Amino acid sequence: MSALPVQPRRSAGTSTAEDSALQVAVVGVGFGGLGMGVALQRSGIHRFAIFDHASDVGGVWRDNTYPGCHCDVPAHLYSLSAQPYRDTRIRYPSQPQILAYLRSVVANHDLGRHLRLGAAITQATYLDDQACWELITGDGERVLAEAVVFAVGQLHRPHLPEIPGRDTFTGPVFHTARWDHDVDLCDKDIAVVGTGASAAQILPHLTQLARHVRVFQRTPHWVLPKPATGFGPITRTMLRLPGAHHFYRHSLGVGADAVLAPIMRRGWSARPTEWAARRYLQHQVSDPVLRAKLTPHYPLGGKRIIFDNHYYRSLTRPNVELVTEPITGINPNGIQTAGSTTHPADAIIYATGFKASEFLLPIDVRGRGEISLHQQWRNGARAFFGLAVPGYPNAFLIAGPNSFNPAGSNPAMKQHQIDYIIDCLRWRDQIGTAAIEVSHEAMRAHQRWLDDALAHTVWPAVTPSWFKHPTGRITNPWPASTRRYKRLLRRHAPARTFTAHSTRTTATTPNPTPARQPENPSVHRRTAC
Repeated sequence: MSALPVQPRRSAGTSTAEDSALQVAVVGVGFGGLGMGVALQRSGIHRFAIFDHASDVGGVWRDNTYPGCHCDVPAHLYSLSAQPYRDTRIRYPSQPQILAYLRSVVANHDLGRHLRLGAAITQATYLDDQACWELITGDGERVLAEAVVFAVGQLHRPHLPEIPGRDTFTGPVFHTARWDHDVDLCDKDIAVVGTGASAAQILPHLTQLARHVRVFQRTPHWVLPKPATGFGPITRTMLRLPGAHHFYRHSLGVGADAVLAPIMRRGWSARPTEWAARRYLQHQVSDPVLRAKLTPHYPLGGKRIIFDNHYYRSLTRPNVELVTEPITGINPNGIQTAGSTTHPADAIIYATGFKASEFLLPIDVRGRGEISLHQQWRNGARAFFGLAVPGYPNAFLIAGPNSFNPAGSNPAMKQHQIDYIIDCLRWRDQIGTAAIEVSHEAMRAHQRWLDDALAHTVWPAVTPSWFKHPTGRITNPWPASTRRYKRLLRRHAPARTFTAHSTRTTATTPNPTPARQPENPSVHRRTAC
């Protein structure tokens, strides 16, 4: 990617006061939003703001504070290229460590002055006559921006299953992503609904506190062991060598692409990895009845693979019960399953994931002619490589539809999207136009390729799955490797896939000095971008 700066754009007659309109508005303060902020600064764009409804950065790593919360991707791979992880002690970081890392990104790259925390974006409308975006915050503030980048991610809105009587339970109830630390769970009967990654991580903690834990399983997951959380002494010594961190990070990425990505297509690594998962289950769970309940009946990779060393052992503890009968209802005292059995509970914890297929909600996004993005996506979201949609000029997505990587590093995927967005903004400036959008032809060609690629994965036959929209459309995962994603983006340069929407009224001044944004800038109403 070129390192040339993106030129700030000014309309004819623009005054200094009007420069308060943003060049770019970024929505979201997780890996994608902060990474975008760093890239904007490095590209010479300084008139931008990063919005979020919360009072701190971090995204999902701010919201998920449940006991045992950690990342199942090595930290060297789960970090931004602008600030690669270089700790020689920890291989798999915990939630507090990841949150501390993201806060350090803000501090080290001077992003604090661009943050607009506590400012939830509720509406985003493209103004055709002004070739810019109008954003409305929850407080009613109006913000104008030449371009908008939505970096809200896929896993941020908790999903609560529709169960009859759910609201009648009289004890504490909360989702893992909204953990209530004020609830005392000691010596209690606890019901955990769900068996995904968050359930696997909280169970070892709950078994040490609770009198009894019942885990309600709808579908078993494939589980694989992972290396130790910390590095051993030999690895620590090797990581101190020049270039060792970069080599290790690169090796992890190559390994994920070579071994994990083919699993999703039943490639060469699927059978041996599934064999290893079955052997791991057999080694951890000696009870054949329990082992049968925990054995998936769908191909490995059909749902996201869980990497965990303690989940199976926790299920074998005497105070833990795995319930596989379907939940039929909830009453004031517990959970009912098929056969009218009531399982008493003092507290219910939902480990039921997120509304992952509902992209960008609850933001009301409207493009040219005030077309509604969510109306377009009512049968399942689609986007050009998960980052742009025809009809929405100067609007970009990070971690949009079909760009979640279930077999590698999502920060790496986001970095490729960020680089591409910067290229789009640079190309827009070079051709002297006010707005660009991905062409319908490029979108159709990409969708044909994507549909064919998805059809050759293990996902079409697996239900239920958070990879899918309720209509059955696969909306979330990327069906290939990270390297393939990067290579395809390079083939689809903005000049080949985007079109100009409107023309600037004046030429851009060569190599301008970008205006430095003041601390906590207020964005004023203006009549043109």
